Amino acid sequence: MSEAAVEEVLVLSSIYCGEGEFSLIQQSAQDGLVVQINTTVKGEKGLDVSLSFNLHPRYPSCPPNISVSSTVLSRTQCHNIRQELLDRAAALPPEPMVHQLVEWLQQCVEVTEDYRGAEEEVKEKEKVEEWTAVLSLDHIRSQNRYIGLLERWTQQLQLTGRLLLGRHILVILQGARSNIKEFCRLLRTVKVDVDCSGKKCKERMMKVLSETPVSSSCRN
Repeated sequence: MSEAAVEEVLVLSSIYCGEGEFSLIQQSAQDGLVVQINTTVKGEKGLDVSLSFNLHPRYPSCPPNISVSSTVLSRTQCHNIRQELLDRAAALPPEPMVHQLVEWLQQCVEVTEDYRGAEEEVKEKEKVEEWTAVLSLDHIRSQNRYIGLLERWTQQLQLTGRLLLGRHILVILQGARSNIKEFCRLLRTVKVDVDCSGKKCKERMMKVLSETPVSSSCRN
């Protein structure tokens, strides 16, 4: 990974030093760096948004990949914000840009005006669309790291979660379907465990055994 990326991460950790604001999710020479910044978009109450930046080993020669999640915005709204950030990143010169992108989003009145009016509607819709999902995990070798990440993600995504350890390793989640899908995406893209040789690895063997609307579960 580039020296510029490492230096930028150190700067970011000092800027976003509040509780839960900044996390270094992944660091490897092969895959680069993944950092997560939890911030609030400008507005009367503010919109809480979680941003993940995947800094490629060649960063900042190539712009970061970005993911956006929020407990108050729909999946489509998060996708639109992500696309705006990606477009802006592509237009910037090849130099450290994460802080600049976060600052732009924090002060972007247009984003606030576009999505604030839909906030209550989204909340109600997500209540109606609450789902239960059962996931099967292949293995958990590094329990402290793996379980710690699972707990962090369920809290950040406002999911109710339960981990069952035994012959089969199961994760039971309940919450907004879009947040469950984001949980699954994180499982597949972040190095959560170690393989038999002790090398950090992703949960590529995770399977979704079932996804059911809570209302359907109750009727049954």
